[in-house]
Amino acid sequence: MVTKVSDHLLQRLREWDVTHVFAYPGDGINGLLAAWGRADDNPRFVQARHEEMAAFEAVGYAKFSGKVGVCVATSGPGAIHLLNGLYDAKLDHVPVVAIVGQTNRSALGGSYQQEVDLLSLYKDVASDFCEMVTVPEQLPNVLDRALRTAMARRTVTAVIIPADVQDLPYAPPEHAFKMVPSSPGMPHYTTVPDDDDLRRAADVLNSGGKTAILIGQGARGARAEVKAVADRLGAGVAKALLGKDALDDDLPYVTGAIGLLGTRPSYEMMRECDSLLVIGSSFPYSQFLPKFGKARAVQIDIDPHMVGMRYPFEVNLVGDAGATLRRLLPLLEQMEDPAWRVKIEANVARWWEVMERRAAVEADPVNPEYVVHALSGLLPDDVILSADSGSAANWYARHLKLRGAMRGSLSGTLASMGAGVPYAIGAKFAHGDRPAIALVGDGAMQMNGMAELITVAKYWQEWADPRLIVAVLNNRDLNQVTWEMRGLEGAPQFLPSQSIPDVAYADFARSLGLTGIRVEKPDEVTGAWESALAADRPCVLDFVTDPAVPPIPPHSTLEQIEAAASSVLKGDSDRAAVLRQGFKAKIQDLLPGGGHSGQS
Repeated sequence: MVTKVSDHLLQRLREWDVTHVFAYPGDGINGLLAAWGRADDNPRFVQARHEEMAAFEAVGYAKFSGKVGVCVATSGPGAIHLLNGLYDAKLDHVPVVAIVGQTNRSALGGSYQQEVDLLSLYKDVASDFCEMVTVPEQLPNVLDRALRTAMARRTVTAVIIPADVQDLPYAPPEHAFKMVPSSPGMPHYTTVPDDDDLRRAADVLNSGGKTAILIGQGARGARAEVKAVADRLGAGVAKALLGKDALDDDLPYVTGAIGLLGTRPSYEMMRECDSLLVIGSSFPYSQFLPKFGKARAVQIDIDPHMVGMRYPFEVNLVGDAGATLRRLLPLLEQMEDPAWRVKIEANVARWWEVMERRAAVEADPVNPEYVVHALSGLLPDDVILSADSGSAANWYARHLKLRGAMRGSLSGTLASMGAGVPYAIGAKFAHGDRPAIALVGDGAMQMNGMAELITVAKYWQEWADPRLIVAVLNNRDLNQVTWEMRGLEGAPQFLPSQSIPDVAYADFARSLGLTGIRVEKPDEVTGAWESALAADRPCVLDFVTDPAVPPIPPHSTLEQIEAAASSVLKGDSDRAAVLRQGFKAKIQDLLPGGGHSGQS
């Protein structure tokens, strides 16, 4: 049997240890689909409901497996649909390779059906490497470079293969002029800074008495080293959202998330510190970092393109977080004065008390903060969590205590709606023996989460642990934007854009053969979580929650909160009574100390 280009592509993927490909079929990749049949579905073809979901599943797979994610789509609309998920990977620095079809070479430039200039279309999202294979001899080098570049630079790359090229007999590159032979495989290496740079960094950090540490996803493999440095410097540790699982939330000096979705202890620590160490994070909101000139700062990042941004760092260390911290630690002086650490730990303890109180506030019918707070103590030790963009991300950031081997992520930099469910699916294909939980808003669920439940129903019986829980915060409102309108624009809810239908999510899940539970009372919340965690199949929990519980930023003053309240009270006429009832009680307690004016 003649080996075709498409056959060799799958063989090459196997040589790279690619075991799963997230995809959707189309005639622009018919040659590749036929090769999959000849290859006995190796690597595994995971069929999403939509190409965007295939890309998001590849991102989730890559985030939770540590391997490269691969997605495949047809020409034209299929390739276009991948883009949002690919941009999610690019902005969160996740290695993903997109393989897309194209019309026959003979039709290029002829305004042919589904002909799109894919090289131009993918030029930005796959800016590090994007190539079209036009002859068989070109394939190995293009595919190898796409995979190697994606891994080395933690980014998106793209391989475009015209339909007629897929069916050509494969011929390897020869030992000849203008042939480019290639070999698969990615070398392992560790980057560390120069000794002089380490000494300069230590001098900066040793000069401070109030050190704050900010970690991101780049610190995930350096848990022990971060703890050792924090103890040596007497520092507190804040976490960017993508680094939420990089250090245990139950450590008394971990202040939690930072930024618009962050905690008050993180905000206060950054406001008061005199030295700052940022590890593996490109956290974008400089207004949540110390004021310029107030703190001396050091940054550690493995990517030299990402250092020196966001803050005027005195020393930038380029290197692996764990290896760099191990070399830095002996140069750091032990902080003898415990006052700074004691203050941080007191703020953290008070914050968790505030979260407990906020979760206990009565709501109509269910407080969304209570839904997530109740989950925190029930989390399995090996759980994998995803959260969608919107108010669900606030409760994920603030209420869940991740520890040990628990993993969690979301669409961090792109902040795209619709990533929660496909991330969880990607997690299950990466770790079929671990439970997965997706926290999603009803807007994201209606956008594409419901369709992707069909993907869950198609594959769940293959997973060693069948548990995949989709928790829908059903408040009939696009809640995050509603509150942004109130807080930033001083405008009441604009119902034509914000109000969405109440859908029977649990009923839909049951129609697919999954478990579905609708929760309409607070005393049903814990039992619903326990039932889902004990279920013998995936489960959808439809939590009917109160849209009047606001995701107020941690730096808000009482005046700002009352301004948001007044915008509610003068609008939303058909729901004003519900929103008015107990409104200030629901939001004022976010401010430690009882919400006194002037606490900014």
